[in-house]
Amino acid sequence: MSTWWVALRLNDTGSPLSPSEAAGVAMWALQFTPRVACLDEAVVMEVAASIRLFGGLPALTTRVMREAAQLGVVSVAWAETSLAALALARAGSAEAGTKGVLASRLDPLPLHALSAVARHGATLSRLGCNTLGSVRQLPRGGISRRFDQALLVALDQAYGLRPAVHDWLTVPDSFCQRLELPGRIDNAAGLMHGAHRLLLQLCGWLAARQAGITSFVFAWCHDSLRPRSAGEGGQLQIRTAEPTRDIRHLSRLLSEHLAKVELLAPAGDITVQADDISPLEVQSATLLPDTVRQGEVLAQTLERISARLGPQRVQRPVLMEDHRLEWMQQWLPAPGKASRNNARTQRMPQPSWVLEAPLKLAMRDNRPMYQGPLQMLLGPERIEGGWWHRSTHADCAGMLNVQRDYWVAASLHAGVLWVFQERLSDDNMGWFLHGHFA
Repeated sequence: MSTWWVALRLNDTGSPLSPSEAAGVAMWALQFTPRVACLDEAVVMEVAASIRLFGGLPALTTRVMREAAQLGVVSVAWAETSLAALALARAGSAEAGTKGVLASRLDPLPLHALSAVARHGATLSRLGCNTLGSVRQLPRGGISRRFDQALLVALDQAYGLRPAVHDWLTVPDSFCQRLELPGRIDNAAGLMHGAHRLLLQLCGWLAARQAGITSFVFAWCHDSLRPRSAGEGGQLQIRTAEPTRDIRHLSRLLSEHLAKVELLAPAGDITVQADDISPLEVQSATLLPDTVRQGEVLAQTLERISARLGPQRVQRPVLMEDHRLEWMQQWLPAPGKASRNNARTQRMPQPSWVLEAPLKLAMRDNRPMYQGPLQMLLGPERIEGGWWHRSTHADCAGMLNVQRDYWVAASLHAGVLWVFQERLSDDNMGWFLHGHFA
């Protein structure tokens, strides 16, 4: 797939999001991809380039769905375009957004799935159109004359027939997010539900900045019905021994501190502000187990990785007893028995880079040309053989049975090259480029 979009719908009203409403979820989404934008009542992100980084599409889907629910996202959907993902999210078709052809998933959706179509819903209904698919069946000329151009543009963008332009959000330099609580919270422990949502946003912001936190401030404000003696609210400063962005550790740490707090009045909203941040080096997710660094034999490690991924996924180069360059090395399963074949000693230097297929060179005045005339420095070295492969590789026997004279040549612009001369049909001689020296 070239693109893969996720739509995170934040409300059911369909009204566009304000910057403050989208900020929290957008900062959380920036940990997955830098391509995050606001679209009507949703935050959309393009994650195709991040799928392998997060363990594949199923793993990424599970994580996004789980954390989005904790952030208060109303619905989530996945599709090949941003408008299609939003349309599926509005229709509650999250599961359908991952299977089947895009057109077959969008055609049954109601008119309100796309804002540009919903604006003309009454007129389209009188024309007998109740789904996006029925609108697409109308003549495009008639649609463009009777409705505004935005309707056709939105349909084309949703179905992937026209590119969409987005204003990408950027990672802010600081983090300070406020959350209005759904009701009056009378005890400090009850603040953790909202605090966890803000901490998710904080960890997403830290991941996008490749940083960790050593100190943050958690504050709460008392509601307007508080007694004067209670004050406006309170705050806690949470410190960690080393930089971290582990949501479980930060939540447990905040919960322990809140267990010792007694609210003087019910709280109406809470705030999390990042205080001290520093770069955080995350250990690479290597295939090699930790035991390799503890002295495990490499052969045993390769056997375990091969058992995990399959023998054809873990291979090693093996030198063969063959004169022909293409057959000097073979790739065999790594856990297999080591070969005792030793390559012959070369009289001439071998190239650093070898072409996948020899390139035939042009000739001028009986001299081979490659970015200018070539000057022969060393050679020739005759390589002849491969007749034994004729019986099993009859379709390419001419390529396997070679008779070549190799030379080390110099090109004024291309550097030192590895070329060979080969006898062609009708006793004509041909020159070929086979490798480059570093």
